[in-house]
Amino acid sequence: MAKTIMIVDDAPSVRQVVSMALRGAGYDVVEASNGQDAAGKLDGRKLHLVICDLNMPIMDGIGFLEAIRTLPNYRFTPVIMLTTETADDKKSRARQAGAKAWLTKPFQPSTMLDAVAKICLP
Repeated sequence: MAKTIMIVDDAPSVRQVVSMALRGAGYDVVEASNGQDAAGKLDGRKLHLVICDLNMPIMDGIGFLEAIRTLPNYRFTPVIMLTTETADDKKSRARQAGAKAWLTKPFQPSTMLDAVAKICLP
């Protein structure tokens, strides 16, 4: 059975690139356009990983990360932040909220897939 990864990003082009790379590597993908949309798609199914943008409308990546950490089914789901942000204070806030890794856009799909393979839950 394929592992399931949620992509949360307000840019359709980024979701498409990430989704194509993940599906090509054999993962199932759930897409969401912001943190609120993603939270609405948390229906109890197991997510092996979340790849989340930081800057999004309605609910940003940190808000989403803080929200899922309160849900028993997703408390320990690893999260990779995929963002244009490089500021240390943003990285620190994301780590404190529970992010496991930080990838900066633009990114190479192979680099992202390497990080996914290392962090994805069994």
